[in-house]
Amino acid sequence: MDREEIKNALKTIDTRSLVDKVEMNIISLFVDQKLKVGDLIPKEVELAEAMGVSRTVVRESLNRLKTMGLIESIKHKGTIITSPDIPNVFKKLLIPAIMDTNTLRNIFEMRLIIEVGMADFVVTRATNEDIEELSQIVIRENSPSKDTLFDVEYEIKFHSKLYSITQNDTLSGFQSMLLPIFSYVYSQNIINKTGATTRQYASHKDLVNILKERDADKFRDAMRNHLENHFGRTTLPI
Repeated sequence: MDREEIKNALKTIDTRSLVDKVEMNIISLFVDQKLKVGDLIPKEVELAEAMGVSRTVVRESLNRLKTMGLIESIKHKGTIITSPDIPNVFKKLLIPAIMDTNTLRNIFEMRLIIEVGMADFVVTRATNEDIEELSQIVIRENSPSKDTLFDVEYEIKFHSKLYSITQNDTLSGFQSMLLPIFSYVYSQNIINKTGATTRQYASHKDLVNILKERDADKFRDAMRNHLENHFGRTTLPI
């Protein structure tokens, strides 16, 4: 066997920390044993003994799982498996002041994807009362043209209502997650007051009028135009 063959025969060293390995081992336990939300998991000391590691290592691994929202400690009961609040987990990580501009743009693009994609839910699930509430928001808003900067306060009110109309808690959670990014970009002047997209601009008033027609395709296209106007103003590098 030559030197190259000997080198190729070597196995890659697992450089993960012991805490990482214990964390993955516990998650594998959940999956392999088909544990469900609400099921109790073994105690800290039992896990440590079963895996041959210290309780300190197990405790740190469990703390990570708690941060991820996978488990929760219940007084006088023990530790149970929980269904993670995914948007809330992400929200803890989204600190706009320490994000680079490329990440900020990516998150902005997430908003474009989500809000255009939820058009069918908005059109299908909007009640007459919902549409009237959107109309009242628009009436109180100084609706901007394609060449002026919109009112952030009304932008948040209007789009928050759209998320609410979907009746999807996870979608609403993502909107809550994106709001700090949205506000940061505008408060830090990362948005131009001019330079809108060349596409046909759709205002909030236009969106409400189209929603009244109950045409999902038309509403989706209008939403795309409305949001791309914002992207046309951004100074974030592509």
